[in-house]
Amino acid sequence: MTLRPQTRTVHHVLPDVSGSTPLTTPLYQGHVFRFEDAEALAEAFASPDGAFVYARHGNPTVRTFEAAVAGLEGGAAALATASGMGAISTVLHTLLGSGDHVIAQRSLYGGTHAALTDLAERWGVEVTFVSGQDAQEVRAALRPRTRVLYLETIANPTTWVCDLSALAASVADREDVLTVVDNTFATPLLCRPLEHGADLVLHSATKYLGGHADILGGVAVFRDAATHRRVWEHSLEHGAVLDPFAAWLTLRGMQTLGLRVARQCANALALATRLAAHPAVLAVHYPMLDSHPDHDVARRQLSGGGGLLAFDVEGGAGACRALMASVELASVNASLGDVRTFVLHPASTSHRQLTPEARAAAGIDEGTIRLAVGIEDVEDLWADLEQALHKASTH
Repeated sequence: MTLRPQTRTVHHVLPDVSGSTPLTTPLYQGHVFRFEDAEALAEAFASPDGAFVYARHGNPTVRTFEAAVAGLEGGAAALATASGMGAISTVLHTLLGSGDHVIAQRSLYGGTHAALTDLAERWGVEVTFVSGQDAQEVRAALRPRTRVLYLETIANPTTWVCDLSALAASVADREDVLTVVDNTFATPLLCRPLEHGADLVLHSATKYLGGHADILGGVAVFRDAATHRRVWEHSLEHGAVLDPFAAWLTLRGMQTLGLRVARQCANALALATRLAAHPAVLAVHYPMLDSHPDHDVARRQLSGGGGLLAFDVEGGAGACRALMASVELASVNASLGDVRTFVLHPASTSHRQLTPEARAAAGIDEGTIRLAVGIEDVEDLWADLEQALHKASTH
């Protein structure tokens, strides 16, 4: 067909890439795809892994990211979302209905705690919080309407490490109960929860997977295709879709995940060890320290302690504010998993939604600082923390 100039500005001929393969994943930013006939379009609407039809249903760049994370976790399939909370909310709203029951560990990310509280208050979902350290406690909490056991591999921010194998085994005889594990802090390089009996794994891709503070994203990985399809179908209405450019940036970031995590683990252990000996520090929470209550579980379950630790400073919230005002290399912000080091006061930020009693039960004190360690030289990081601690102790 011979086209006039005005039409040619709209309709372009796509290049044929047969004969070679792009070394990096192409960015497919378009949200809609053309079909040759109506039947093929109708078939595409019905499947999470069929032909691409509309970006809310799937996108080539996003699906490449999903396949990459599913492969890292050893899952059957994955579903990417616009944020970590998008993944958490989509999964919980799919698996739970009014009158259902959730068992969740007490030390949880504040956003997750808020999501469970909202489900309880507005939708009649019952929630029982447990320590996450005792399989018998989980067994005792089971009810006929229990549908989810919700855990974190490394808890935020106290770095508690639950025994995934023991806790997942405590509900293994209940096919109607799914074990959901947030593996953000461990990444698939330090722990693969599906190998410990989990049914579903969550990540805030914003953190370690992306690693460079330039994307917002989440992903859920599924042990079986049936659960994936169930959540995917709900996600079409939930609408928390990952943008293709964010997926592309995350895939680029994941290429250095192994290098970054290894360096962050080494830096975190060195800083935790030095902080534990500092006179202004009351306690250090890092699973690879012998003093950590879950040290034995961590050594058995994790291949590294992760890049995040917490420590309690003498002087409470005032000392925390002084320390955070004094750091020069570390950045005061709310994220983690970046190549740079971040500090945060959880009681007034990430866990502000919790009551003082709930924060205390989760191990969070007014004097707790969360330190998300980057890949800088550890001596520079220690010099920064040491001078900040000195100023905080004399404020």
